[in-house]
Amino acid sequence: MSQPNSNSYDVVFIGGGPAGYTGAIRAAQLGLKTAIVEKRPTLGGTCLNVGCIPSKALLDSSEHFAMASHGEFESHGLKLSKVELDLPQMMKRKDAVVKGLTDGVAFLMKKNKITVIQGTGRLKKSGEVSVKLNAGGEETLLAKKIVLAAGSVPVELPFAKFDGQRVISSTEALALEKVPKSMLVIGGGAIGLEMGSVWMRLGSEVTVIEYAPMIAGASDQGIAKQLHRILQKQGMKFSLGTKVSAVHASASGVTVAAEDAQGKKLEFKGDVVLVAAGRKAYAEGLGLDEVGVRRDSRGVVEVDAHFQTNVPGIYAVGDLIRGPMLAHKAEEEGVAVAEILAGRAGHVNYETVPSVIYTWPELASVGLTEEQCKAESVAYKVGQFPFIANGRARALGSTDGMVKIIADQKTDRVLGVHIVGPRASDMIAEAVVAMEFGASSEDIARSFHGHPTLSEVMREAALAVDQRARQG
Repeated sequence: MSQPNSNSYDVVFIGGGPAGYTGAIRAAQLGLKTAIVEKRPTLGGTCLNVGCIPSKALLDSSEHFAMASHGEFESHGLKLSKVELDLPQMMKRKDAVVKGLTDGVAFLMKKNKITVIQGTGRLKKSGEVSVKLNAGGEETLLAKKIVLAAGSVPVELPFAKFDGQRVISSTEALALEKVPKSMLVIGGGAIGLEMGSVWMRLGSEVTVIEYAPMIAGASDQGIAKQLHRILQKQGMKFSLGTKVSAVHASASGVTVAAEDAQGKKLEFKGDVVLVAAGRKAYAEGLGLDEVGVRRDSRGVVEVDAHFQTNVPGIYAVGDLIRGPMLAHKAEEEGVAVAEILAGRAGHVNYETVPSVIYTWPELASVGLTEEQCKAESVAYKVGQFPFIANGRARALGSTDGMVKIIADQKTDRVLGVHIVGPRASDMIAEAVVAMEFGASSEDIARSFHGHPTLSEVMREAALAVDQRARQG
């Protein structure tokens, strides 16, 4: 094996996020000499540093604060005389969670003998990567294969440029120094609803402005409407079917100009506006055009079934390519491309990629929605069951929501599962495994589920597909 300081590798990953570091670990495990190029001082990408992990830390902390300050603990026999918010400590805990995990990824790099190069990577040509080193200078890496895994960045609207103070992205929303009296959120998808929930729980008046007629993106409409009602009951305000046309920031606050579906002019005022209008592939500075890597009209890198671009030896995974911009999807692609480069049969089943919105209660989905079944003329049947009829949900004091299972009308094969309820993010894994193995709703219904557990709602929903659910 070559010396660790050699600049020649079997594979170089550009980007140290979920796709890059997971793929690098798998490549090293399979005997490939591997390097990873990352411009951040820590690995983990957006997810670990300014995305999935810090947002979940704040979501959990803010949920505890909301329960304590709104008297929810009193029903458990716990009386708290005074509840105060220590926002700096909450942020400190969030940062500690992030550091623990990024340190863990760094340890895995050393354990697997992966060379980590801190800098900005750029394609020179097939087989060569130029790195502008964070420490200064430049280095050229030689690689038999190059994997692009640069991730994505928040979409910046042309009329709402980020200033980091009044007009912010999700990155700044994770580190506000004080709770704004009011927050406007442009976008009713996962990021907007999650970060809106955090600051609403901590005392901000939150208004979500969404262009579509419903929240939660492409979720099953029945489930999304339930989440909408629940969040509204918690105090979150919504303006749906609303098109934003301008954002004006000043020293005293921010004003958002918009219009509804009928063309009526609307105006919203707040202390800060979070622009959560989605994310886009981060392809700038990678040298794609110079080496001829094809992208579509949205800037997404085009790849074949083996993740290879049109330029031999250059591959792409994660948020750079088609599909949902989700960390777990990126991880699977990172592993798959590493296995392919090692001569194995790497594969990703895109029909079973779950999606989660970590509000409380949570929304989690996998597979087809009812709307998709209708659009694709798929004959289906539905079973659903509410959490209010579940013993564990009642014991937790969290009974909002339900589980909905969609199955093929003829074969009973599970086509989709949609949950809004407590710990939906954990419960959806059962549905993913069931669909991965082509299970029927009867298979789920006949499988043991511990009692009393939240997962019993899944079983009852499966029974309901065949009109056999036990109510109450």
